[in-house]
Amino acid sequence: MPKIETYRKRAKQIVRWHREGNYSVGGKVRQIERLRHLKDAEVLAAPLPLALAQEVVAVEAGFADWAALKASLDGAAAGPLPADAGPPRLEHVIPILFVRDVVKAAAFYVDKLGFTRDFLHGNPPFYGAVSRDAACLHFRLVREPNFAELAAREGALILASIEVANVKTLFEEFEARGVTFPQRLKRQAWGGLDFYVEDPDGNCISFVTYDPPGGTG
Repeated sequence: MPKIETYRKRAKQIVRWHREGNYSVGGKVRQIERLRHLKDAEVLAAPLPLALAQEVVAVEAGFADWAALKASLDGAAAGPLPADAGPPRLEHVIPILFVRDVVKAAAFYVDKLGFTRDFLHGNPPFYGAVSRDAACLHFRLVREPNFAELAAREGALILASIEVANVKTLFEEFEARGVTFPQRLKRQAWGGLDFYVEDPDGNCISFVTYDPPGGTG
């Protein structure tokens, strides 16, 4: 097991990344249960004291907190979280869309789809994120999306599917914003009501309300 000084250096590195505006800090902070709701932009906007960074390091190492990590290194009885803490649980997934211009991609989702820009990383930006309610999308700069030709052949190659509480109302909102749809609102045989939006880079996003056949949605 690494020495305590190694863990201290990791915590200081997280504080430095936070100060530099490194978006990856958000994912690290969200490992702490009480902070799981925070978005990357909220993490970067808030102070990150060394004590919190140490807690992040401890959780990453499999301990409940920094004190438990230190105790284990000191030879005390406290150690990693017990085996009966429960099975691992997958929480959130964030699609990473390939785009040719991160700024323009973010602008489309903000102006046309009502998202909020969370952050742009780099100068010029090579990575970014937008979110709306609980849905979050990340963008990565590439010179030419490697799926562009395939997407053109397929017509609607879905890169992300976002579940919506009331998809009809959202469709009407987008339509009023002048959004064009590869697929308009449609009842699917598998029990969903959905529509598609394609961004300027060819990324096709499905917005869907799941409703079993015969439902009232």
